Amino acid sequence: MAEPIAVPTLALNDGTAFPAVGLGTYKLNGDEGTAAVLSGLETGYRILDTALNYGNEDAVGRAVRETGVPRDEIIVTSKLPGRHHGYEEALASFEETRTNLGLEHVDLYLIHWPLPRIDKYVESFKALKKLQDDGLVTSIGVSNFTKKHLERVRDEVGVVPAVNQVELHPYFPQAELRAVHADLGIVTESWSPIGKQSELLTEQVILDVAAAHGVTPTQVVIRWHVQLGAVPLPKSGDAGRQRENLDVFGFELSDEEVARISGLERGRLWDGDPLTHEEF
Repeated sequence: MAEPIAVPTLALNDGTAFPAVGLGTYKLNGDEGTAAVLSGLETGYRILDTALNYGNEDAVGRAVRETGVPRDEIIVTSKLPGRHHGYEEALASFEETRTNLGLEHVDLYLIHWPLPRIDKYVESFKALKKLQDDGLVTSIGVSNFTKKHLERVRDEVGVVPAVNQVELHPYFPQAELRAVHADLGIVTESWSPIGKQSELLTEQVILDVAAAHGVTPTQVVIRWHVQLGAVPLPKSGDAGRQRENLDVFGFELSDEEVARISGLERGRLWDGDPLTHEEF
């Protein structure tokens, strides 16, 4: 068996060491999902990103319990669904997540979407803060929040989220929001980091940079995220692709190459404007 890949870490604003690349688990369900997550852990992934709405917390939790990787080295992430916004509702939802996972605590717990029309994300974040204060969650954060949402949480709860997980890829580099995160001390996580793969990975600039470094187009894109300071969460159940996605620390893109890749910007690929998108 190949040695696990060593992954450098960033520091969250609560002092937690946070790996530079994580494993997305959407659609990794059942026994096959558990096997895929176990493979990821063997490869060197230490962030496992799931959500109540993914319907696979049980598969992810089983892998965490069965792996030989020490529990304190793994950052299990899950997310509060829209239908459970509100203070008491969020506390109850977390217990459902904890039961599904079969774990005593969750390392990172996020609000999945802000749902501004419902306007309960501040109450929900107060519940997350209680979970953190009670030692049930190590780090608390959000997903798909805008600058306005983040600042309101900071002002009304008195806590800056540790993480904001957002759509981010070369077609949608989110430069303005990343600058907000840097100013507030929030780590950016990238969901859908490779966009619509078949399209992005055939872009000439990606192919040229890959050829220049002797790596794959996918590795170029993931390395681009790393050099932006964002934490990508590529998802794959295939052991070979998992290793390829994580093996991005042996080369470095030039500033010009990063800028050329960012120049592919054209906007969101998914219908996920946080001001209007609702997911329950």
